[in-house]
Amino acid sequence: MRAGGIAFALALLFIALGGAFLPLLLALMLLNPASGAFVELSQATLMDLDPARRDLNMARWTLAGSIGAVAGPVVLAGAGLAGLGWRGVLAGFAAFSAVLVVATWHVPVPGAADRSPLPSARPLATAARDAIHALGRRDVRRWLVLLQLADLMLDVLQGFLALYFVDAVGAGGAGATVAVVVWLATGLAGDALAIPLLARVDGARWLRASAWAALPVLAAFLLVPGAPAKLALLAVLALLRSGWYSVLKARLYAALPGRGATVMALSSIAGIVGGLLPLTLGLAAQAFGLGPALWLVAAAPVALLAGVPRSR
Repeated sequence: MRAGGIAFALALLFIALGGAFLPLLLALMLLNPASGAFVELSQATLMDLDPARRDLNMARWTLAGSIGAVAGPVVLAGAGLAGLGWRGVLAGFAAFSAVLVVATWHVPVPGAADRSPLPSARPLATAARDAIHALGRRDVRRWLVLLQLADLMLDVLQGFLALYFVDAVGAGGAGATVAVVVWLATGLAGDALAIPLLARVDGARWLRASAWAALPVLAAFLLVPGAPAKLALLAVLALLRSGWYSVLKARLYAALPGRGATVMALSSIAGIVGGLLPLTLGLAAQAFGLGPALWLVAAAPVALLAGVPRSR
């Protein structure tokens, strides 16, 4: 994890300093695996620290990501006004990443006191067989599929919001900007509220209840005329989808306890397949229009209702 953090900081610095195609390409090639080692391993470690509170800890992780999603454009805009440009922003992020790496040396590591040697790495073939075996389990496949389908009402819908408000609603660029801001700001508030909610309510029960509520709200959002009404319903949708990623990802980790690397590998493979969902929605929009195509987003709450087991 520390090695990944060092590589992550260096990659950001190289991107900030790069002025030619090849150095930028190499830095970006370094950034992706470094992010996996630094960020994804941190998530897996967090899930293993307290198995009984995976849903809650994953909600905290998601809130941190939402804060970054909202703060990132603000920081970039502020840097532009200050004349720093995107290179200054990336250099600042590289320095901040280096601070985080240094901070990991002050985190106590269980088992470090006995100076026991690290276990030898398993052969790649063995790790691949373990991943294939895990993929053969029904519960693992369930959470992987639900994670990808739920993303229809998370990142996929967010990616089409601006175009929808310009093309289908006719709200113009200003209306599209307001829609994205409403989605991000309300989603941030929802992710903050998900922490006390999941501390008191079973995650699976919340998934089913919010999915039931999201279906009529989504239908109303697509059918009601006028940008103001759509913005109000969009805010409700952003609140209802809060906790979806947190609970689903936590349940995937729970299905494979102590096997964070396997979860990372399977999630990456599922993410490649899930990358076809925006393409499918885009092709449907080209054939039928973006308004009718967005009805495909309803597959997210329907999948949760069909796939999430009832709480006992």
